[in-house]
Amino acid sequence: MSGVADEQLVGDGDGELVATIAGLTVDFRDGAGWSNVLDGVDLSIPAGASLGLVGESGCGKTTTAYSLLGYRRPGSRIRGGSVRILGRELLSANWRDLERVRGGQVGFVPQNPTTALNPRLRVGTQIDETLRCHGVGGSAAARTTRIHELIDRVGLPAAERVARVYPHQLSGGQQQRIMIALALACSPRLVVLDEPTTGLDVTTQAQILELLSDLRAELGMSLLYVTHDLGVIAEVCDRVCVMYAGHVVEEAPVREIFEHPRHPYTRGLIAAVPSLHGVWTGGPKPLKGLLHRDSLPAGCRFAPRCEYATPRCFEERQQLEVIGPSHRVACWRADVIPASAARVFDGASAPVRPRGDALLRVTDLDCSYDARRGWLGSKRAPSLVVSDVSFEVGQGETLALVGESGSGKSTIARSIAGILPPVSGSLQFGELTVPWAVRERSSDVLRSIQLILQNPDASLNPRRRIDQIIGRPLEFYFGLHGERRTSRVLQLLDDVRLDRHFAGRFPAELSGGERQRVAIARALAATPSLVLCDEILSALDVSVQAEILDLMRVLQQRDGMAYLFISHDLNVVHSIARRVAVLYFGELCEVGLTAEVFEPPFHPYTSILLASVPGEASAARRRRPTLGRGAAPVQRSGCPLAARCPQKVGAICEDTAPPWQQISTTHAIRCHIPVDELRQAGRRPTTAPVAVNVGEHEPR
Repeated sequence: MSGVADEQLVGDGDGELVATIAGLTVDFRDGAGWSNVLDGVDLSIPAGASLGLVGESGCGKTTTAYSLLGYRRPGSRIRGGSVRILGRELLSANWRDLERVRGGQVGFVPQNPTTALNPRLRVGTQIDETLRCHGVGGSAAARTTRIHELIDRVGLPAAERVARVYPHQLSGGQQQRIMIALALACSPRLVVLDEPTTGLDVTTQAQILELLSDLRAELGMSLLYVTHDLGVIAEVCDRVCVMYAGHVVEEAPVREIFEHPRHPYTRGLIAAVPSLHGVWTGGPKPLKGLLHRDSLPAGCRFAPRCEYATPRCFEERQQLEVIGPSHRVACWRADVIPASAARVFDGASAPVRPRGDALLRVTDLDCSYDARRGWLGSKRAPSLVVSDVSFEVGQGETLALVGESGSGKSTIARSIAGILPPVSGSLQFGELTVPWAVRERSSDVLRSIQLILQNPDASLNPRRRIDQIIGRPLEFYFGLHGERRTSRVLQLLDDVRLDRHFAGRFPAELSGGERQRVAIARALAATPSLVLCDEILSALDVSVQAEILDLMRVLQQRDGMAYLFISHDLNVVHSIARRVAVLYFGELCEVGLTAEVFEPPFHPYTSILLASVPGEASAARRRRPTLGRGAAPVQRSGCPLAARCPQKVGAICEDTAPPWQQISTTHAIRCHIPVDELRQAGRRPTTAPVAVNVGEHEPR
């Protein structure tokens, strides 16, 4: 088996196993035939342990996790294997037995709480439904007490009030806490978490991860954590199983995986992760090639993408073998692959183009979603979600806009794109003063400013083929048709590193990373000068993220495009942006070169954002202050952070707008605290990052 306890292989000791999967083989129907998804998967989870399951999209992580709930996707078949929870076999269990396991013995937290929660039922009613289904909690009064205890345990204040609200009245992070409360309602022995923090901003993610760690320590439950975020794995898991194309290729304790990854695929995943501690030479390194399940070799499934592969690798199937204490790997060349994965680290800023003349100037921008009229058409003052924001983006420059969800990042992008006309402010593009309303803009301005949205599933027309999607801007802006249009579409597919045969496919036939490349190609078809990138990497796994980042750098160097890059992933921001603007409650609080913003002095809010990044010196981060639970102010008379700021100096923060303090010609912080005090507060001890070296030896 591949799941193990901290110091010995599971099964070699006497510890109780909560869950075991042995030889699980699953196929999905693919057209007229079957496609193998899992092939002989083995893993075990001891009582109280936390196991991370990582790998690229399509590797079989979610299918493996769902098997612990006894779930079988329609159009699937199980050709062999065993799945046991506390010794009970699930694959042959009847529906009544599975109902007792799901929620009773195994809790589940999905990726998207918005779609998992019933929008028609109050939060408390949904928890009560789970309790009644499993006969837990006793009388109605006792269940109500239990519901309030659960809501309080997951860190939501005013449990009685929260129990009465509907899901849409809660934020994404609050909804995810409710899902955790639902998962814990019947005190399960195991909780399965499927990418539960993927769409959350960095501070909310840190709160959820800390909550999971605390609950695990308090309740002694086991966790199976499915994710593509290796930083999250370092934060909450004891051990890691790395999956590729339906196989477990490596498993080891977390620190061992990060310090001494032995499978080439594991090394590639780690190399693809950007870091806050400077950028690696050349930036994150994308994995070579793509996973093609229809052409897997008989031997190692990773061989077509492996830089160490030999002919034997393509012919012989690799088995998990013990190579050290609690460390197993499915690679017969593990002994000749460098045990250290330390990357060459230069500590420098991202290798991007120097800033040219100002391409975009946003001045005194105020935005609101309120209706402009009140009762019976009377005018009323709008409630601003963005207030007095001014910044510039230079030609060929990448400016990152960072902050928590709800800080106004996407609102600013929508205003620049002409989708949301603001309350006030001015927009200058080059030498032109541009109207805010998109219908009033010239064709040249529309072409020059392109927007790429977070979710390509929603932004690509599912009824149009890829060549039609990419070709539409060519027709609209340049009048291209026929062979000229087709030739340009194929060239754009080459530019975004997609095979030309994708031109005849529909979006649903592509992976998430491939669809995002199509969205990028559609934007590039207009030959823009400025691309607004709104969280375009948040739902992609690390290897695809690295490919997109590498693509963006190449295109920027070649074509001189500028990017306004909106993200809550500070690791990604640090690897691509020349400058960073930090936004809180619709107001800028710090602007500067990336290297300046990520080093002391920090604005108090910037400090907390950096401290919340998972996997970055966890012990040191817990010594740093965190945001309080105070609400943002209704009136914008003082500092918007005052109610939550751990470094608040007094009433002046609430009553007086903070001044801008110029740290250098390129760096400014808006805060009442003197710069020297901010610099001293930012100098806290941190643990050095795990070094990862992928270029130390030449591959065969």
